[in-house]
Amino acid sequence: MQISFYFDQSRCICCHTCNIACKDWHNIQDVKVNWRRITTIEEGVFPNISVASLSLSCCHCEEPACASFCPVGAITKGQENGVILVDTDTCLGKDHCEVCLQACPYDVPQFGAEENSKMQKCNLCLDRTAEGKNPACVDACPVRALDAGPMEDLKAKYGDTKDGIGFSYDTALRPSILIKPRKAEKEGENKDFI
Repeated sequence: MQISFYFDQSRCICCHTCNIACKDWHNIQDVKVNWRRITTIEEGVFPNISVASLSLSCCHCEEPACASFCPVGAITKGQENGVILVDTDTCLGKDHCEVCLQACPYDVPQFGAEENSKMQKCNLCLDRTAEGKNPACVDACPVRALDAGPMEDLKAKYGDTKDGIGFSYDTALRPSILIKPRKAEKEGENKDFI
């Protein structure tokens, strides 16, 4: 089974509540560390412009580049749930390595400000999911733009769309995320502003 995320780009209002909930649940004090990042993508030239948001955490890839390239095997993929985990005791730290960050096309690995901080990232709130709860980001989203669960269940519920504005599905890594993209506006139509 692969636990995965679903993101509805057409619903996201770029409020950052998912990021705040994640930081709060995991007690992340470092302002530069964000296990879930929200990006605003602006396209076009006035008056034909569009704005979209992308909320992205670790994609828990089926073939994770971060794990493949880690020289000490500090990054592993759970066999029972597909969640990518980091052994911070084994990780060499940002002052000695950062190979995982260079390998990940989604810039997921995070390092704190402290000296030789260890890699950290989304763990799909395994403490919550073990109790049958959603990840903190999912429950916090006020517009229900996020969901999580077994990939097959998410596909049955939402379809199998994998690309969105600002996100390209990597066929070699096979990120475990489904995205409902925000539809591009046709030239001359009224645009939605966020």
